[in-house]
Amino acid sequence: MFDTPNRPQTFTCQNGDKAPLPFAQAEYDQRIAGLRAIMASHDLDAVLLTSMQNIAYYSGFLYCSFGRPYGLVVTHDSCTTVSANIDGGQPWRRAHCDNVIYTDWERNNYWRAVAGLVGTGRRIGVEGDHLTLAARATLDAFLNSPEVIDIAPDTMRSRMVKSPAEIALITEGARVADVGGYAIREAIKAGAREIDIAMAGRDAMELEIARSFPDSEMRDSWVWFQSGLNTDGAHNPVTMRQLQYGDILSLNTFPMISAYYTALERTLFLGEPDAESLRIWKANVAAHELGLSLISPGISCAQICDEINRLFAQENLLQYRSFGYGHSFGILSHYYGREAGLELREDIDTVLEPGMVVSIEPMLWIPEGTAGAGGYREHDILVVTEDGATNITGFPYGPEHNVIG
Repeated sequence: MFDTPNRPQTFTCQNGDKAPLPFAQAEYDQRIAGLRAIMASHDLDAVLLTSMQNIAYYSGFLYCSFGRPYGLVVTHDSCTTVSANIDGGQPWRRAHCDNVIYTDWERNNYWRAVAGLVGTGRRIGVEGDHLTLAARATLDAFLNSPEVIDIAPDTMRSRMVKSPAEIALITEGARVADVGGYAIREAIKAGAREIDIAMAGRDAMELEIARSFPDSEMRDSWVWFQSGLNTDGAHNPVTMRQLQYGDILSLNTFPMISAYYTALERTLFLGEPDAESLRIWKANVAAHELGLSLISPGISCAQICDEINRLFAQENLLQYRSFGYGHSFGILSHYYGREAGLELREDIDTVLEPGMVVSIEPMLWIPEGTAGAGGYREHDILVVTEDGATNITGFPYGPEHNVIG
């Protein structure tokens, strides 16, 4: 067997110059200060963050795991990402802080790197919703069974209120989502495949991101364009189905800019909808508009749900509601992240505050074989202000605008 006695377990390498990050250093300093305040409230010596959303939020670096662990270790006087050697110098360049690289010459070098930064036998914070049972066992072995405190709820609450710089980026993301929506609308025609229409929207968004954010990484923007039966699920994948006259359509664009998620979602019809489809569509639009009118500081997520539920019940459509009525925005996507404490559901009592960013997105799903069958969904993004909310979505909704041909 080839001997590797001199191979390092960990090393540092500042390869190249620091890249421009999506936010100024002062923004990251403020985030780290908030994290250290969480540490102080729990009397923690260090924090080990492991999720994509928290590492990106606090360091600027969005990792690509491919089965390898990553981390961000924050103490009272240091901040360091822990990355795999396969990524080279990118984690250092794309973060405001220090970086340690671990190699794969020996198993568990990641945990050796973490132990070197955290120390052993101390009181540390972790993300309880991300640390697996296997990882926890290895943590105990390499860090000498420290006292572990779950700080995931605290970090989630910190991310729920956006800074002005975050709101500016999210607003641009909503604009890019509209760009993709218009490209999709132009591509809709009988005989076209879902995949062809989706690619038109994705290409338009990526070109606009490249033009507007030339220093950003290009990754993860996508489109779900669904037709007919495929509209029954909000997250159904794109297929090669060809559009037919009479189809209900669902347009969903998701530009990703520096890990920040935005979305545009609209119901459309190819050709005039039948009477029952039109009734259901208009009812969903009415629910959407009611939701838009309710977004303001001081109202709770559950109260918003109660009001929209009442409208659907009056229309005898509540049984067809597909999911909650909206959610928070920020560092999240279908790969990572969720600010579950700010979802518009009956079991969430969070009260809206200025600086929060939420969607209104009612969806009705009428099963196949029932009059008006299909999935109906509208989606706008709103920034909560001191005295109300600002809608940052511009693409029009409803039958007056989105009947094609």
